[in-house]
Amino acid sequence: MAEGNWTGVNEFILMSFSSLPTEIQSLLFLTFLIIYLVTLLGNSLIILVTLADPMLHSPMYFFLRNMSFIEIGFNLVIVPKMLGTLTAQGTTISFLGCATQMYFFFFFGVSECFLLATMAYDCYVAICNPLHYPVIMNPKTCTKLAVASWFPGIPVATVQTTWLFNFPFCGTKVNHFFCDSPPVLRLVCADTALFEIYAIVGTILVIMIPCLLILCSYTCITAAILKIPSAKGKHKAFSTCSSHLLVVSLFYISSSLTYFRPKSNNSPESKKVLSLSYTVMTPMLNPIIDSLRNNEVKNALGRTFYKALGLRDCIA
Repeated sequence: MAEGNWTGVNEFILMSFSSLPTEIQSLLFLTFLIIYLVTLLGNSLIILVTLADPMLHSPMYFFLRNMSFIEIGFNLVIVPKMLGTLTAQGTTISFLGCATQMYFFFFFGVSECFLLATMAYDCYVAICNPLHYPVIMNPKTCTKLAVASWFPGIPVATVQTTWLFNFPFCGTKVNHFFCDSPPVLRLVCADTALFEIYAIVGTILVIMIPCLLILCSYTCITAAILKIPSAKGKHKAFSTCSSHLLVVSLFYISSSLTYFRPKSNNSPESKKVLSLSYTVMTPMLNPIIDSLRNNEVKNALGRTFYKALGLRDCIA
């Protein structure tokens, strides 16, 4: 990294919600703290239960476990620092700390996009090729798909973060609750046209490629479900992928509204609110959706709970 950058800016100030009254910030702190703890607890339970219960040793729950790891990572990268900004009028973050936060934000975000596409493919195989499902989605294939989902986040995060933080900075106040690319880019005092083109194209590809794969999978799934003669069979098939479809909708709607809205409607304050939906709310809702809409997970939670208490006779 250029020496001039280090001598010019050594730290940034996360403005977060400093424009709000202190009382509201205190309320937000309490709210986000509860959400943070619920998120960590919910996703940790999903990981522990899917590992501990033999009934959940299937591809679907293997990918669900990977998703919970991503959601925990997302929260650990963003929320603790955001909580700190709500206890003071602007909290500093070091130059390296800001770059690190941005790197892992991109890494986990890109990985989640591709993992959602992988989970859609898993649903497609389960519904459209049920007899061949154990052969197609064998442990080796699942591991390869998981690695393929995590890997794209590395080059995307490395290129975007390294390129951005090699620009000279003329300001230090980041008008956001974490080091996202657009608010940090506004502090650069250099020609960023090429970087902005790369960022727009990269964002479109990262969001649209998995989205198209998901749409293709669900088009085939819908066609297969419509061919099922009984209403009970249709309901059972749809329930297999309904939780994933809801999670996909939450993630893509919120992220698309954040990054693809016209600039005239994209004020910093509105972007903060939208960013909360996929950085804070969605990671909390995902394990709730997966557990409440999935009887296997609920039953596994019960079995794990009874085993932990030593009440083996009560296990169904």
